[in-house]
Amino acid sequence: MENNLKFIDLYAGIGGFRFAFEAAGGICKFSSEWDKYSQLTYKAFHGETPFGDIHQINDIENQIPDHNVLAAGFPCQPFSLAGVSKKNSLGRLHGFDDPTQGTEFFKIKEILRLKKPVAFFLENVKNLKSHDNGKTFEIIKESLEKIGYIFETRIIDASKWVPQHRERIYFVGFRADLNISKKEILELFPDSPKNRIYELEDILIPEKELNKKYEEKYTVGPGTWDTLLRHKKNHIEKGNGFGYGLITKPYGDKITRTISARYHKDGAEILIEQKGKRPRRLTPLEACKLQGFPEKCYAFFNGLKTQPVSDTQAYRQFGNSVAYPVIKDIAKNISNFIHERDLLNNDLGINKKAV
Repeated sequence: MENNLKFIDLYAGIGGFRFAFEAAGGICKFSSEWDKYSQLTYKAFHGETPFGDIHQINDIENQIPDHNVLAAGFPCQPFSLAGVSKKNSLGRLHGFDDPTQGTEFFKIKEILRLKKPVAFFLENVKNLKSHDNGKTFEIIKESLEKIGYIFETRIIDASKWVPQHRERIYFVGFRADLNISKKEILELFPDSPKNRIYELEDILIPEKELNKKYEEKYTVGPGTWDTLLRHKKNHIEKGNGFGYGLITKPYGDKITRTISARYHKDGAEILIEQKGKRPRRLTPLEACKLQGFPEKCYAFFNGLKTQPVSDTQAYRQFGNSVAYPVIKDIAKNISNFIHERDLLNNDLGINKKAV
């Protein structure tokens, strides 16, 4: 226990970061997730229910345990392209002007400022770096430097690990007093593996196993399919490539579009062709695999164990989640670096005076 890295899991969703750091030998000291349905899946996966709304914690120094690494996939809606467009259309503020979700980063900053862990590992949509002409990212950078942290970022496409295009920005940072260079931090971002962990055909349920249950439940309804066809036709006539994404055989080394939290609505971004029938959506089990989650999770979606939430909620959760294999590789590199540099002895209880 003394030599184990200790981490906290904030805006935890269904616990992708927790799986990653536990795979690297870490111990989770605290987790937080406000969504009640995500809490159910988190408990199914990890055996405990995370704390609810992080904003209910008013005494950070005493309510948040000491830890070596803060991990968080903080809410990205105010910074995503879709979120910005939607809020602009509604005349609402976004980013750091958002009075609600726009403040989530500042909660992370306050925990870092007061608890001073060795390192942090954050994930967000890639648009965060260009949001508001780079002003949002500059505020993040200045805020972290002001409280005594140095960090680097990299945008990584998960398609090198799993057959899904999923570009996200990853932050890895360390306390500045530890004298770790930015070059050393950059080296913690993993090189792409030579081969993906698995290909699309390893994820999709074979057609011979798609019985009536799957056909009835996951095949796109006639009304929805007509709407998707109409929208695609309109986009083509306008000269752009928008519309549904259809995966056809042979699968080979094909890669899907990014699965999103709206996938439950019509499955438009990833539809699987069915010969002589309307296409189907991914099943929750296939969505779980597409995000690369550990095999222990499969039992909750293949009938071996009770599914913790409805299909709708499962789609939302996997769409909002991280591409686990990417997170796992970065977490492993962070953990190894901390142990190799003997940084655990520079944390947990020292230098806690807030700056």
